[in-house]
Amino acid sequence: MLEQRIQQHFIDSADLKYQAAQALSHPIGSAIQAILACVTSGAKVLACGSGPSAADAQLFAALCVGGFERERPELAALALVPGNTWMGAGSDEPDSAALARQVRALGQAGDVLVALSVSGEDAVVLEAVQAAHERDMTVVALCGRTGGTLAAVLRETDVQIAVPHDRAARVREVHALVLHCLCDGVDAQLLGEQEIPL
Repeated sequence: MLEQRIQQHFIDSADLKYQAAQALSHPIGSAIQAILACVTSGAKVLACGSGPSAADAQLFAALCVGGFERERPELAALALVPGNTWMGAGSDEPDSAALARQVRALGQAGDVLVALSVSGEDAVVLEAVQAAHERDMTVVALCGRTGGTLAAVLRETDVQIAVPHDRAARVREVHALVLHCLCDGVDAQLLGEQEIPL
């Protein structure tokens, strides 16, 4: 019984990725072009999310700086830190503006904000997107099926990558693949095409 349950996770994940490949390839391509334009003009990529998505943002920034699957010069990228880290000393209250404060402090016109939110309703991510717009940054938003409020606040120049599923675990699995596609696509544009290693 347990093994069947485990196998079903693999099957469901594979089915979703297969179904999403065609629908998401165009927005992922647009996101690659936005990130490429950003880093080749000397600007930087900021990445953020809340909860488990914050860890995905950190991984993405690390892959931009350290390289994905081949050697290349470092790309300017930074993961923003959710939570109380950027609050005043002595404050234990959650700060819904924590990411927005960092965007305002670090973001500039021409930068890209990669924002991850499964539900599209994370207040801390929504405020970060608003701050990015104030700084005339492009937003690449990774979200679930409808994108929630996040989809509604995106501008025409932003890119939405909406995974066509409602289950958070499945959406996060595809987000991880999308982030790998972004890294690989930028590398292919910068360094030329090469065989995908097995």
